[in-house]
Amino acid sequence: MADEDFEMDGGYDEEPMEPEPDEGAEEELEADNKKEDDVPDADLADTEERQEQEQRERPRKTSKYMTKYERARILGTRALQISMNAPVMVELEGETDPLEIAMKELRQRKIPFTIRRYLPDGSYEDWGVDELIVEDSWKRQVGGD
Repeated sequence: MADEDFEMDGGYDEEPMEPEPDEGAEEELEADNKKEDDVPDADLADTEERQEQEQRERPRKTSKYMTKYERARILGTRALQISMNAPVMVELEGETDPLEIAMKELRQRKIPFTIRRYLPDGSYEDWGVDELIVEDSWKRQVGGD
């Protein structure tokens, strides 16, 4: 009699049972998921390509000179990468200091970075490091080669 009163449900009386899906509803969900997965990826890639083309086609508003802040950030970031064994883009002639190597890469315009300059209207311009004019301020610091 005590066995008949005891239920083996683990004490989860308050938790509702999940309804079993109908056969047709399951197929509709799969079809909707396939459509949603396929279409946005293609649209997203097309949108990104269009934005990149618009950025290239527009005349640039910002200066073609690299600022001292951009230069400092690029040299610091590239030196950090080099110190963590990133491939070096120039021939080394005994340089071991990552910052010196980064400066040499910048002089030869071999740093593979893109600078994104944001404008007040929320848009931006992308400049490659190789497109920008860099002042030779490091020559004064290093010794004026």
